[in-house]
Amino acid sequence: MPGQGVRFLGLVRPFMFMLPEVSAATKKVPVKEKVLWTAITLFVYLVCCQIPLYGISNTKSSDPFYWMRVILASNKGTLMELGISPIVTSGLVMQLLQGSRMIDVDMGTREDKALFQGAQKLLGILITIIESVAYVLSGMYGDVKDLGAGNAMLIITQLFVSGIIVICLDELLQKGYGLGSAISLFIAT
Repeated sequence: MPGQGVRFLGLVRPFMFMLPEVSAATKKVPVKEKVLWTAITLFVYLVCCQIPLYGISNTKSSDPFYWMRVILASNKGTLMELGISPIVTSGLVMQLLQGSRMIDVDMGTREDKALFQGAQKLLGILITIIESVAYVLSGMYGDVKDLGAGNAMLIITQLFVSGIIVICLDELLQKGYGLGSAISLFIAT
């Protein structure tokens, strides 16, 4: 459908400057350095899995995502509450849209590839915000009335920032600084 109206990827272009980005490696990264960056990525993820969210009330309720936590690489009540779900969901949605030809993408061109990756990252950030708000409003951390508006916003902000960290860690390894994918690494731990 080239030439018919506005391309979807063209709508992403104005937001590209705001998206956090890890620049690609300009030279071949030695294996020792790749191992180091992979270890640093894993260390940051594991530390975030141990830092509890500030402002949540301790609830003894059951965890509705207990059986999915391994797949989502998430940890209840910590900064890694959302895990990799925003990245995986955005990737799945964008690939479905591309595969069904609902969006016009030519992966052979550098510009379209960059716009597609930017759209995927932007969608991941939007999903992070939506999931953060949904977790708080659903009462996952206690009744919103008991938490208060300030604590609710603080929890949403913590989940959002940690979601951005996960997105950047994944991009760091994908851009050639590490071994493999951060998603696989996080699921394996």
